[in-house]
Amino acid sequence: MRTITRFLARNKGFITFMLCMIMFRSAVADWNVVPTGSMQPTIEIGDRIFVDKAAYDLRLPLTHISLLHLADPLRGDIVVLDSHTANERLVKRVIGLPGDVVAMHGNVLTINGRAASYASGSYSGIHDDLQNPARYEIERYGDMHHAIRLSVNWPSPASNFGPVKVPPNQYLLLGDDRDNSMDSRYFGFFPRHEIVGRSRYVVASLDPQHHYLPRGQRFGAPLDR
Repeated sequence: MRTITRFLARNKGFITFMLCMIMFRSAVADWNVVPTGSMQPTIEIGDRIFVDKAAYDLRLPLTHISLLHLADPLRGDIVVLDSHTANERLVKRVIGLPGDVVAMHGNVLTINGRAASYASGSYSGIHDDLQNPARYEIERYGDMHHAIRLSVNWPSPASNFGPVKVPPNQYLLLGDDRDNSMDSRYFGFFPRHEIVGRSRYVVASLDPQHHYLPRGQRFGAPLDR
């Protein structure tokens, strides 16, 4: 007991710092490693993205309990969530809000009876095709606009669904790599309380295809809506 007491006394500054850091990362801001390509081309495999955990709620540290509701996710937001159904942390884009009626036919989204528009010639960003050639388009619906990746050789069987109505307090989330994303098409709608934050920037990026060397151009890069 005396050994523990002496250790705490000698290291109280460090211990206080670590506790504050844990609380800060739990409730205010954190970073998240993206190990899969489900959000390509917006987020590359190996990106470390900044997660604003106070974007929607002020939560009790180390829990999902909301102490203060600040805002709700908007269509087009990139959100980080702890999914009970998927049993893992996911990074996806908000497509359907509570009350929306959403359908997809041939990878073309329709929301509340209005189809999104697509432009294939205006994308000039990341082309990370690896062994699966793809085409890239800019998807637009209202204020939402972002690039999506569509497989050339292996289109997803989930490129058609609906129409479905998003229940209250739930969201329809999709990955930008539409043919390579486990999202609402497989897991269903995601409850509001599972969404822990919003991401708009890359903190850092390591390239797994090149010995995890840093990608200098990705440091601080915005994740455009």
